[in-house]
Amino acid sequence: QVQLVESGGGLVQAGGSLRLSCAASGRTFSTYAMGWFRQAPGKEREFVGSINWSAGSTYYADSVKGRFTISRDNAKNTMYLQMNSLKPEDTAVYYCAAETFASRLRNEWNIWGQGTQVTVSS
Repeated sequence: QVQLVESGGGLVQAGGSLRLSCAASGRTFSTYAMGWFRQAPGKEREFVGSINWSAGSTYYADSVKGRFTISRDNAKNTMYLQMNSLKPEDTAVYYCAAETFASRLRNEWNIWGQGTQVTVSS
């Protein structure tokens, strides 16, 4: 099975930038897509964006379009989230997730990392 580990979170001023990484290990050949989600205290988990692992095509939530960019390095089995023009409302725990070829048939993100905290100050 695939294991995911996020890194790169921290504290940043509004308008600043951060880059998050999500490293995958294990049976990575089974990965169809990877994505980013975030969750603020007291709020539901929110979809941020995703990338098709083989094709590299991306999809973003409207709230982050034009500010966030997802990329991947297939050789390193790593996905990145470049976050620019950060706003206080971007503050959340950010999670990476993977969708396997099997789980995509159910539209299910079945592999999750432990999350990394991103805090944007005013």
